[in-house]
Amino acid sequence: MKLTIKTSPMTNFSTPGDGIKKATLALSILSIFCLAAFGALKDKDKNTLRTKQADTAIPAKPTDISPLLIGESVPQLTLPDANGNAVNLNQKITEKPTILIFYRGGWCPFCNKQLAGIQSIESDLRKMGYQILAISTDSPENLSKSRDKHQLTYTLLSDSELSAAKQFGIAFVAPKAYDQILTEGSNGKNAAHLLPVPSVFILDRQGIIQFEYINPDFKQRISPDLLTAVATTLLKDVKAKR
Repeated sequence: MKLTIKTSPMTNFSTPGDGIKKATLALSILSIFCLAAFGALKDKDKNTLRTKQADTAIPAKPTDISPLLIGESVPQLTLPDANGNAVNLNQKITEKPTILIFYRGGWCPFCNKQLAGIQSIESDLRKMGYQILAISTDSPENLSKSRDKHQLTYTLLSDSELSAAKQFGIAFVAPKAYDQILTEGSNGKNAAHLLPVPSVFILDRQGIIQFEYINPDFKQRISPDLLTAVATTLLKDVKAKR
């Protein structure tokens, strides 16, 4: 089962209920968005959708990105963690099903809320067998500040030059107002002043995208409850051997 959401604001599943009902309700809502997204994608040029931004011009608007699609494999990447240690993303993904998060940086209040929300469900996701990797424009030094501030127990990775965001097709040119913030947050490495569209991907152990939530409105993030429901629904698929 493969699910995708690339829409406007999502429903917050905070109504009490058991996990099965929540997952079923989430799946119903997600199916509606899948159909809408599929209809929109058919109108786009397929070659354009699969063009990686690493070799093309970066769009000036978050609504103009061409992200990787469900069924595609993640690119080969090595990024530093909050301690400055190099992490081979692809090797890491082979260890466990992965929830991969792209956020803007520790300077963003919406990202800080998201990081804290992910931490609130980290234990449940870990028990299911998932690992969480969160990538931002922050330097390793600034990642460590976010980790300590929110007492995060999952892995933060630095994409200060936006190499990962470009290869995932979610990078865009930030408004001029962000220039100083991005320079300071990346310790000067984000020379092009780019931002990622906040995104969540669920990957199987082969690095194939099984679900994605990509929203050009940076104020809107998938809720912890809905992410848990989707992760539960996809568990059998992401654990399956191929």
